[in-house]
Amino acid sequence: MILEDFIAFDANGLYCRYGNFYLDPQQPVEHAIISHAHGDHAVPGNRNIHCTAPTRDFMHLRYGKNAGKNFVVHSWHEYFEVGGVRIKFISAGHMLGSAQIVMEYKGVTYLYTGDYKLQANPTCQPIEWVHADVLITESTFANPQTLHPDPVAEIKKLENIKTNILLGAYGLGKAQRLIRMINDFVPQKKVLVHFRIAPLNAIYEKHDIHLGNYELYSRKLMKAQNEYVYIVPPFTFDSYYKATGVTRLFASGWKNLQVNEKDSLYISDHADWDDALQTIEHVKPQQVWTLHGDGSHLKNHFAGKLITKSLS
Repeated sequence: MILEDFIAFDANGLYCRYGNFYLDPQQPVEHAIISHAHGDHAVPGNRNIHCTAPTRDFMHLRYGKNAGKNFVVHSWHEYFEVGGVRIKFISAGHMLGSAQIVMEYKGVTYLYTGDYKLQANPTCQPIEWVHADVLITESTFANPQTLHPDPVAEIKKLENIKTNILLGAYGLGKAQRLIRMINDFVPQKKVLVHFRIAPLNAIYEKHDIHLGNYELYSRKLMKAQNEYVYIVPPFTFDSYYKATGVTRLFASGWKNLQVNEKDSLYISDHADWDDALQTIEHVKPQQVWTLHGDGSHLKNHFAGKLITKSLS
């Protein structure tokens, strides 16, 4: 029997009362299961943290001694128990180390996707599928009006930009994907990276993810118009709003983050509407629980066919 209160939000985040643990807690807790290392899912200070090896490494890099007390690292498909709930990680395809969390309790399987992506990405493991009774899915872009374009076609837009490019991107996950895509599909471009991105790249290399050619940024290099693409995190990108001699682009699935009308770069690491429908088709759940977005579109789409509710 599906437990309608198997997980629910409280003051610390998404809580499983039956196992006494949190999924991607928003405040430090005793038992945390972390899907991936982005800051809105992996906060510092938890006492007991279950995660993948790359997630641990990214958290240690970002938070140092405050990352957490006890890290328990799990391989893909390795079962472990927390509070009587049987758990394993499968790949989410979102970024390096990103996991979907499969939870089994009293004969019912609950699948928490975390953030996930269906499109191929050589900088992380591809998404995996399992059947589950309950699909707990992000709905960030779960809107029929949101359909992401082909990322390869998007990155190839850079071919037509002959000035140097200032390319804004989230430093962890998106930046590494862009480095690899530029090397693979626009190889005449020369990639420069911000100094804060380079240590994250090193963790990718540690885990045998090869990004291709790039250099650490120097002002001297960017003074020449030599088809450089300088990848910078959002705070640096925003501070360079008056930059001259470059074309400014921000790589994102969000329309409001596209910074000019002529050139856009819609490259998302999240599932869009079609991806959400495809995920439901693969997982074949009896119920869908949504969070991190507006789940009403899925609820309306499946009205009378599939039980759908919002957790947020």
